[in-house]
Amino acid sequence: MSQNVWTEVDNYICGLLAPNDPALQAALKASEAAGLPAIQVSATQGKFLYLLARLMRASNILELGTLGGYSTIWLARALPPKGRLLTVDANPKHTEVARSNVAFAGLSDCVEFHVGPGLAVLPRLAREGRGPFDFIFIDANKSDMPEYFDWALRFSRPGGLIIADNVIRDGKVLDASTTDADIQGVRRFNERLAAEKTVSATELQTVGSKGYDGFAMAVVLTEA
Repeated sequence: MSQNVWTEVDNYICGLLAPNDPALQAALKASEAAGLPAIQVSATQGKFLYLLARLMRASNILELGTLGGYSTIWLARALPPKGRLLTVDANPKHTEVARSNVAFAGLSDCVEFHVGPGLAVLPRLAREGRGPFDFIFIDANKSDMPEYFDWALRFSRPGGLIIADNVIRDGKVLDASTTDADIQGVRRFNERLAAEKTVSATELQTVGSKGYDGFAMAVVLTEA
């Protein structure tokens, strides 16, 4: 099997079950035009997140890592009337592009943008009494994933769902001797996840147009 086959299968699935409509296509094009890295979730992964949020009946969602707002649009579309999504990104340019993309998708009324490093924004949100959240998506810098997970636990309700992206990293997660800060962060996250008694968790390896990677999924059993 090869990347070409994975991408062709992804395109086949997208054509049937997760087509990029005008708002999603516009978000991708605007992100590319602005020079943002093409590291957003794929269409099939976006639809997966959307379905999970719908299954959770999530009315309060927290997203860490906005980029151009592609996953933000998928998740916001899963919200019920009067639902709310808070999204955090350290890069003002990313947020500017995402804000425009979300507005074009007609979702500005339910999406709230926060700019700044996640580990600086999250304590402020806690002081403001934000949350608890039904669904939390972690897709920010991987070197801080364990700390993001600790905050996700603090912000989650019992029964809430935490999803973290990019936990396999082309299999590089196996390399305990790596000096790559992102791989080290993922490994620390995985160990932290395995040790946490207040969640039931697993990880799924994925292949597709985004290559070889995976998601972590954790259901919060009790308050951290």
